[in-house]
Amino acid sequence: MYVCFSFLAMSSCSGGDNKDEEKIVTPWGEVSTGGTEPEGRFTVGDIVSGGELIALTMTGPDTYYDYHGRGMGTQYLLCERFARRLGVSLRVELCRDTAEMLSRLSAGDGDIIAFQLPKKQLKSSDGLIYCGAGVDSLGTQWAVAKGNHELADSLDAWFTPPLFAEVAAEQRLAFASGAVRRHVYAPFLDRGRGVISSYDHLFKKYAPTARWDWRLMAAQCYQESCFDPRARSWAGACGLMQIMPATADQLGLSRSAIYDPEQNIHAAARYIARLSKLFADVPGAEERRLFVLAAYNGGYHHIRDAMALARKHGKSPHRWKEVAPYVLGLETPAFYNDPVVSHGYMRGSETVGYVDRIRQRYAQYRGVPYSGNTVTIPSGQAPVDPGSPFTPKRAKRKHRFHI
Repeated sequence: MYVCFSFLAMSSCSGGDNKDEEKIVTPWGEVSTGGTEPEGRFTVGDIVSGGELIALTMTGPDTYYDYHGRGMGTQYLLCERFARRLGVSLRVELCRDTAEMLSRLSAGDGDIIAFQLPKKQLKSSDGLIYCGAGVDSLGTQWAVAKGNHELADSLDAWFTPPLFAEVAAEQRLAFASGAVRRHVYAPFLDRGRGVISSYDHLFKKYAPTARWDWRLMAAQCYQESCFDPRARSWAGACGLMQIMPATADQLGLSRSAIYDPEQNIHAAARYIARLSKLFADVPGAEERRLFVLAAYNGGYHHIRDAMALARKHGKSPHRWKEVAPYVLGLETPAFYNDPVVSHGYMRGSETVGYVDRIRQRYAQYRGVPYSGNTVTIPSGQAPVDPGSPFTPKRAKRKHRFHI
């Protein structure tokens, strides 16, 4: 399982029959001798000329996960910075456990293990050079293949402990309310006259494309942008319905028109219709809309993972109330490492909250009582409710190393 951030082809590796030495200028201005690394090991010069750095890691909140189309996680963000330092793109190869990371590094399937490996449990004799980002107090560090001294030296020259604090600040900013730059408009333009926003005519025009009540689209729009057509998120989502540029490309919405209210809403309606078809196995239009909202926010594949978990644990995979606890569960290792899960960790509490806030706003727009949240999330605690498949104790994160 892998996540690609580049389609650049890697150049052939150094070594082989050519034993001639070659001078390579590194990004730090140092001149090193090529052709001396073991066969199958990509030197810094190989990586730079190939344009791609391959990192092996595991899914998790501190390692790597997809968040609104953007890679996140401390180890990923650090590795991304190193890739930028080299001037190359980054490709992440996700592994199930430590043993797989070691095996794939040995086979040449990756350049770096971007994961905090326990140095006391894994000796250098296991074919590793520990280098780059590390936590001294825990005795953990990244690693490259034994013999790949040039890459190890480059990582050691780049990494400094303050980088951890910089990445932590970057992630806090991403999850702060200010991560979406927008003007906050009132949820009702004229409650007495039943006017929700200045864009009601567009919701009414394009909601039939999604086969939705226009007021549900309005409720979703308010959650996304607070009716600000110029809203933009830190990840690059744009406009009223916060459409990612890559999604706009798929929908035929030109990037020059992505902030246009009508075209943005029309594209969102087409995207909702597409998601609805993907959830055609969910019976009942009302139930299906909840899955679509969840996928719009958290990603289709993550929601399918939660459905697979629900099925495995004897719950209905087609009832949102029975699937939502497993969306929350994807925040814990016991669930995002389950064999039925294909896309790893997700910020499940954000997605469940997103769906419930839209449900509440939609009830308000219709003038009907709100039936309550799908799952109760106690203040200051891990997401849990009486029917949840996990407890706060199990929700605590812990590292497990499989050797």
